[in-house]
Amino acid sequence: MTIISPSILSADFANLERDIKRVEKAGADWLHIDVMDGHFVPNITIGVPVVKSIKKIASVPLDVHLMIENPEKYIEPFAEAGADILTFHLEAANDVLKTIELIKSFNIKAGMSIKPKTSADKILPYIKHLDLVLVMTVEPGFGGQKFMPDCAEKISVIKQYAPPFIQVDGGINDKTAKICTRLGANSLVAGNYIYKSADIKTAVESLR
Repeated sequence: MTIISPSILSADFANLERDIKRVEKAGADWLHIDVMDGHFVPNITIGVPVVKSIKKIASVPLDVHLMIENPEKYIEPFAEAGADILTFHLEAANDVLKTIELIKSFNIKAGMSIKPKTSADKILPYIKHLDLVLVMTVEPGFGGQKFMPDCAEKISVIKQYAPPFIQVDGGINDKTAKICTRLGANSLVAGNYIYKSADIKTAVESLR
């Protein structure tokens, strides 16, 4: 079964608890939380205190995507705040294996992501250590971007190495979801497609 992880980047932050409960009720499996620092990506979103607050109200695992420089410095705070999965960027890590080991030392899942311009080959040496590989099909930083089909081709390369979860984020809707799952993805992140839908439950189900 495909894991659906709605991105709260598209939620109404003035009514965040309401919007979290809406996607949970609609059948979301995880909750995707994009952490951006304004340096690694050209946007700033949320930090540790918000993740800690979300943990108090969420009933599904927190899928935290660190789009930040020096991610190793923030593993412990985010783990202690309640992240169930911590995904960092290959391009941002100073020592990839040490960062993976640090995440796992908190008994949570370790994920790693690659930007659209990064070849799938770059992530292959680390796959056996990872619980999740996240393929970005847009340039990270902002929601609502158009799906980049060339990036999705990385999924079939990564699938050969059988990580537990191959996740895709960027421009996911009912049509692009089919492309990704046919290539081997088993976790999908969607923001606007879910939160801007007239019927959130139907949107979530359509992605499966």
